[in-house]
Amino acid sequence: MEGASYQRFPRVKIRELKDEYAKFELHDTDASMANALRRVMIAEVPTIAIDLVEIEVNSSVLNDEFIAHRLGLIPLTSQRAMSMRFSRDCDACDGDGQCEFCSVEFHLRAKCISDQTLDVTSKDLYSSDHTVVPVDFTDSAGYESSEQRGIIIVKLRRGQELRLRAIARKGIGKDHAKWSPAATVTFMYEPEIHINEDMMDTLTLEEKQSFVDSSPTRVFDIDPNTQQVVVVDPEAYTYDDEVLKKAEAMGKPGLVEIYGKEDSFIFTIESTGAVKAFQLVLNAIEILKQKLDAVRLSEDTVEADDQFGELGAHMRGG
Repeated sequence: MEGASYQRFPRVKIRELKDEYAKFELHDTDASMANALRRVMIAEVPTIAIDLVEIEVNSSVLNDEFIAHRLGLIPLTSQRAMSMRFSRDCDACDGDGQCEFCSVEFHLRAKCISDQTLDVTSKDLYSSDHTVVPVDFTDSAGYESSEQRGIIIVKLRRGQELRLRAIARKGIGKDHAKWSPAATVTFMYEPEIHINEDMMDTLTLEEKQSFVDSSPTRVFDIDPNTQQVVVVDPEAYTYDDEVLKKAEAMGKPGLVEIYGKEDSFIFTIESTGAVKAFQLVLNAIEILKQKLDAVRLSEDTVEADDQFGELGAHMRGG
C-alpha cells in the first residue's frame, strides 16, 4: 500500500553487563536487523592494533615475522579508535600512517642477564599514548603470578635480547582479525514453549520423567508438589527437537509446542577487551546508522537522476 510505513521501534533489555561481557534482549525487530548488528560488531567496529614492526635486535629463538605476528594479535585499549583517522585517509602524513592522528608508537627493550628465563610480555610494551596500551588481564583479586603479568610475546635466556619499534593503527575486523573487538557475538530467537496439559495428564510419572530426560539441556522438570511437567529454563532449549521426537515416539504428537519468537532475540557478547562490551554495542549501532544513511542518500541520488536525468549527475560532478 502506497504511503504505508514499516518503521519499527526496537527495544533493548539488558540482562547482564560487565566490562568484557554483555547479555541483552532485542525486541520488536527482525532477524535481518539482528544479524546486521552482529556482523557489524564482529567486522566493522574499529579498534587499534599493531600493524608495523621494525626489529632492531632479535637474538631470541623466534624469528622476526613470528614476533611481529604475535604483537599484532595483542589487544590494545581502543576507546579513541572511533575518533582516529584511518592511515590511508590521513592527510596529515599523506597516508604514511605514522603521525599522531592515525597511529600510536610502541617501543620494547628487553634483555636477559640472569640464568632465570625472562618472560617478555605485553606489559613490556611502552606506548607514546597513555590511552592506547595493551589490555590488562590482571585478576581483580590482585594475586601475583606469572600468568597475570600480561600476554607472553617471547621467552629469553641469558644473553638473548629483543629491541623493536612498533606502529599501531586503526582498522576493522573485515580487513584483519586482529582488529576485531569481539571474541564472540551470538544471538538466538527467544523460545516460546507451550505444554499441552490435558495430554500431559494422560502420562504416568515414569513417562513424564522420560520426557524430561530426553532434553539434552535442562529445559523441563517435574514439580515435586503437583507432579506436573513445568518449563524451568526455556532459554536452555537449543532447538534440537529431541523432546518433539520423544513425544512422537510416545504416541503423543502435539504434547509440546516450541517455536522461536520472530521479533525477539537474545544477544551474548564477549569482548577482547579492546573496547568495553557496552561500548562495542553502541559503536556498532552508530556504524549501522551511518551505513543506513549512506543507503538512504544513495536512493535519493538515484531518484534525483531519474527526475533530472543528466542534469542531476552533472550537478554532482558526474
